[in-house]
Amino acid sequence: MEPISQFDAWQTTETGPREHVAFWRAPRFDALECLAATFRTHEYAQHTHETYVVGVIERGCETFQVRGVRHFALPGDVCFVNPDEVHDGSPAADGYSYRMTYPTIELMTGLVEDMTGRPAGGTPSFVAPIVHDPELARRFSAAHRRLGAGSDALSQDEALTAVYADALARYAKILPRSATGSESAAVQTLVDYLDAHYADDVTLPELARISGLSRTGLIRAFKAETGLTPHAWLTDRRIRAARNGLAAGMSPGEVALACGFYDQSHLNRAFKARVGVTPGAYRRP
Repeated sequence: MEPISQFDAWQTTETGPREHVAFWRAPRFDALECLAATFRTHEYAQHTHETYVVGVIERGCETFQVRGVRHFALPGDVCFVNPDEVHDGSPAADGYSYRMTYPTIELMTGLVEDMTGRPAGGTPSFVAPIVHDPELARRFSAAHRRLGAGSDALSQDEALTAVYADALARYAKILPRSATGSESAAVQTLVDYLDAHYADDVTLPELARISGLSRTGLIRAFKAETGLTPHAWLTDRRIRAARNGLAAGMSPGEVALACGFYDQSHLNRAFKARVGVTPGAYRRP
């Protein structure tokens, strides 16, 4: 485990009064990212993750929108966001304290296979963004604290594995990939192109030529399929690349240049809006 201390996160994160952020990684869980934070004013912009988001609210209330519905998460609630689901997040009333993890698809699929004794046959998908399960929430908080406290490996392994396994058994299902139509295929072509050219200065006429859709038509179809506009998707993919670069030890300035941002301040604003910490706090020491 390579934690960033809460003091360092406080020093390098643009937080408001009485806001605290601690971020670290647990390498044995497929470089699992962990976040413990208190937010009173910080608001996440709409964004996605290539991982799941699994966590709990310990105090206060967080409101977030996912799948087009606004939710309010309270203590005793367990929150789930599936990979690539568009969501945001902001404090309700006087803010909230929460603990979050970001398990990879491979990690969760592997747990399903361990539980069932057979290939997963699809990607695990959590049915509801919020469930009220105080017992599971309590165990999750305890497991999360162990990950950040440097306790012995077996203790961490048992606690987190049991929590994830119970969350999957109670609240997830396996969803096969669905067939896509011609417009969906065009959007997939755009997704593949943006993912491969996130550092380039992509233009709308260029995307129209690649997809065979009109400029207005591709914006409508893209948002209908993904929940984001092409520009928002491109920014999201740039943030993903930035996370990888920072985790590998690149400086924020190097990452900004490599990932298509205008400058470091542009990276800082976009990164904090989607990750919750600045690039300096996220960077592997």
